[in-house]
Amino acid sequence: MRTIVSADIGGTHARFALAEIDGGRVVRLDDPIKLQTSEHGSFQLAWEEFGRRKGIDLPPELAIAFAGPVGGEVLKLTNNPWVIRPSLMKERLGVDRFTIVNDFGAVAYAVATLPDAEFRHICGPDRPLPKTGVLSIVGPGTGLGVAALLRKPDHYEVIETEGGHVDFAPLDKLEDRILTELRRSFRRVSIERIASGRGLWNLYEALGAIEGQPLAFHDEKELWAAAIAGTDSLANAALDRLCLTLGSVAGDMALAQGSYGVVIAGGVGLRLADHLTTSGFRDRFIAKGRFERRMDDMPVKLITYAEPGLFGAAAAFAREHS
Repeated sequence: MRTIVSADIGGTHARFALAEIDGGRVVRLDDPIKLQTSEHGSFQLAWEEFGRRKGIDLPPELAIAFAGPVGGEVLKLTNNPWVIRPSLMKERLGVDRFTIVNDFGAVAYAVATLPDAEFRHICGPDRPLPKTGVLSIVGPGTGLGVAALLRKPDHYEVIETEGGHVDFAPLDKLEDRILTELRRSFRRVSIERIASGRGLWNLYEALGAIEGQPLAFHDEKELWAAAIAGTDSLANAALDRLCLTLGSVAGDMALAQGSYGVVIAGGVGLRLADHLTTSGFRDRFIAKGRFERRMDDMPVKLITYAEPGLFGAAAAFAREHS
């Protein structure tokens, strides 16, 4: 049994927790400490703040879930100005051994190792996720994460991707108009511009322009609260469109990756837990022409474990350094 630090670094928050690993698996994850990335100038400063809050000398082993491409001498976050230089881990953090995985690669490690009880049914057949074959993991948060998990009888492989940055494809006349509006702000409109936390705001602004309505909200938190509560018609419409797009995207990723099941993750995914089952998510997920029957026979789950990024990063470390 040994203790490591697990970190989940995203566009908005940096989460840290101590994890206990044994025999190549995670046996315990402490309650996390969540820091605002905007309040700390670097990963090193956030690491030091975590150590101060825990009041201990941090162990020299570290697992990181990183919201950006992994590889090379300098790692740059997609929605955060921090950079991480793996070659300086020992010098700056006192870390002897580390593992760095893409943030949704970490979620895929969590999907691979968490029990069935940590998943909530969304649509498709109400059965557990298959134990062999490909699973697609799609997660709206600050951005949109995408990964794949290949399960085989005796092992599994995680495939990290940047699938959240593929082009948005409108599927009806209203989405044609939404795309036109978004192009006023973005040279290229990716699916992350819509199926994400910030995507609700982008949709709200676009629909306001299309409908000729003034915007009642100027704060994203207030907008999300109104959309989830159903107290504002324009916010409601934006949330419905977000769920439609998420359904389309999740189905597209499942087809592209040859999947037999899909897992929705991310902070926005949890926020949508009660809304997805009553929205148009399922209709868009299965609307794949000649493959509609296959899509309708695919279980779609929502991961409910509170910190899958932290758990998955620790699981990746445990597997690599067992």
